[in-house]
Amino acid sequence: MGSKLLLHSGGCHCRRVRWEVKAPTSVVAWKCNCSDCSMRGNIDFVVPSERFKLLGDSDQYLTTYTFGTHTAKHTFCKVCGITSFFIPRSNPDGIAITYRCVDPGTLAHVEIKQYDGKNWEGSYHLSGISSDSKVNAEKAN
Repeated sequence: MGSKLLLHSGGCHCRRVRWEVKAPTSVVAWKCNCSDCSMRGNIDFVVPSERFKLLGDSDQYLTTYTFGTHTAKHTFCKVCGITSFFIPRSNPDGIAITYRCVDPGTLAHVEIKQYDGKNWEGSYHLSGISSDSKVNAEKAN
């Protein structure tokens, strides 16, 4: 959404998975209705993977679920089950951050857009989501 990058911290409920992400204070998050996202109630924003850093020994608490094309890597905490981030099918070169897993105080605004995951290919081409994981992507929102 075109604001200066800030370092946000976040993670899962039990705090065994912790990470940092460089992202604007105002973000566009996607609410997807695919079978997985709709069951989990996930709403996420996408960043280039180089702006994401997993902290400490967090990786030992992660496990991954895939289905369908197996492009998306749905990571979640082995202890509490929370998906605080994952690699999305729409942006396999990026990281999707569950916006509710960002620690309070650094996200000033979250605009939520609908993503029609039940009609994935059509939504992918119409939404412009693929640019979210590009470092030089300029948003005109």
